[in-house]
Amino acid sequence: MKTKFPLKPFDFAVIGAAALLTAYCAFSAYAGAREGGRVLVRGSGGRWIFPLDAEETVEVPGPLGVTVVEIKDLRVRVVSSPCANQTCVASGHIGSGGQWTACLPNEVLVVIEGGAGGPDVDTGTW
Repeated sequence: MKTKFPLKPFDFAVIGAAALLTAYCAFSAYAGAREGGRVLVRGSGGRWIFPLDAEETVEVPGPLGVTVVEIKDLRVRVVSSPCANQTCVASGHIGSGGQWTACLPNEVLVVIEGGAGGPDVDTGTW
């Protein structure tokens, strides 16, 4: 006894459209996040904004001392910090919109803006 195939031609069209939409969304979210991205650095000494493609080393003052943040090769990391546990240094690089790292004991926050889910620096909500 032969079994009929339950999918119709329209079903294949819907599945194909869904696959294309998924691929487009993934590309937009991950590839587009680096284009025009900004790095937001905030500490007790102020706020700094840099393009993600900058080559910068920022010394951010905090209550414990200076936290050093490096922006290089479309990635950002905390190089050193005066905190005891060094979790911020161990967290490594971030490089996509919406990612963040922080040194909570020294009150330093680093955020990449430019992808879905990122903070909005223009409204001051970060």
